[in-house]
Amino acid sequence: MVKLLIIADDFTGALDTGVQFAVSGAATLVETERDIDYCAVEQSIEVLVMDAETRHLDAKEAYRIVARAVADARRAGIPYIYKKTDSALRGNIGAELKALYDISEEKRVHFIPALPKMNRITKNGIHYIEGVPVGESIFGRDPFEPVLASSVKEIIGRQSEAPVCLMKSSDTGGNDNRGILVYDTETDAEMTEIAKRLFAQNELGYCAGCAGFASVLPELLGLKGMPGSLPKLSPKLFVACGSMNPITVSQLDHAERSGVPRIRLNVEQKLSKDWPESGEADSCARNWKRLCMNRGVCILDSNDEEGDDRTSRYMKEKGINLEQARKSIASNIGSMVKRLLDDGLEATLLITGGDTLKGFLEKVGISRLQPVCEVTPGTVISEFRYQDRIYHVISKSGGFGKESLIGDLLKRMTQEKETI
Repeated sequence: MVKLLIIADDFTGALDTGVQFAVSGAATLVETERDIDYCAVEQSIEVLVMDAETRHLDAKEAYRIVARAVADARRAGIPYIYKKTDSALRGNIGAELKALYDISEEKRVHFIPALPKMNRITKNGIHYIEGVPVGESIFGRDPFEPVLASSVKEIIGRQSEAPVCLMKSSDTGGNDNRGILVYDTETDAEMTEIAKRLFAQNELGYCAGCAGFASVLPELLGLKGMPGSLPKLSPKLFVACGSMNPITVSQLDHAERSGVPRIRLNVEQKLSKDWPESGEADSCARNWKRLCMNRGVCILDSNDEEGDDRTSRYMKEKGINLEQARKSIASNIGSMVKRLLDDGLEATLLITGGDTLKGFLEKVGISRLQPVCEVTPGTVISEFRYQDRIYHVISKSGGFGKESLIGDLLKRMTQEKETI
């Protein structure tokens, strides 16, 4: 039965957090549906991750969705609820933490936002990305949800009037602290100690953070079993990118410089809802499949070349806003990847950006993924069944991974099966 519910705000975050339990041997399932009958979930599932898709919603709607999920889980008797947040503090952080705090009816919830493995830490209440305050980092310039502050207390306070207490990593929750407790954390060892203290105080029931704090919970919560193994992947790789994050763009640039073929979608291919059903799309799919099978790798990219403003001009002419563009890109890429699978493409998929991955799964009618393992921090292999075949998809948030990620993955995919 479900012992832990993780409520994530986007799909890639759901996977990179859920995989922390899967690699420990816990039966873990990632679900894209919000309306879940928790009592009807398979008895074998111990960790259920719900992709609430609240990242791009307004604060009131995000609060409502999280509050309902927490209330339903409490009624179902799930003992542990974890609100997964973005490691760069994008999205509706304040509203969602307040929902957890309000519905839990506890004196406090504990928020540990750091991800030390990727040099994302919290110090003196300020969140840093590779040594830069988050509001001054590339995430402060995100086109969809820029982080406008670096103080975690200020970020929460923009959407919530709940009390916020700043805690050192060595602090205990204490009976006098109430509200949302935000912990400074710079190392995995500090997160482990925080988790142990909270467990001893019986206060791990309602916590929040990213994959970092989640990674130290399996042993304490008894969510361990026989570790899995790295699955045998197709050595061919098809990359579908709907992320505009500069980190992802640098990874695609690096791969292209290394000789990987890169196809840039034009404005019609990205933004016209009718294009995926056109004759031109048929021809493109055949060419892309042939290219991937012959070269062993192919990139399908929604980003324009630097200095190319045709997409922005098209959006202005057609009255398309950023949110509409985001949805159109995810839908069109999803349609084309489905078409490639239907046409017999035999390749491992790498899909960057939670919206793009969700768009693809909607097109193939899949609502569940099973995370298998991480190949690098934040880069997750999952599997799904489509038309009586098992496929593997590698996913990552737009802001994760080294510049050489695609080349590194290609090397890993040619290795023999190994234990995680």
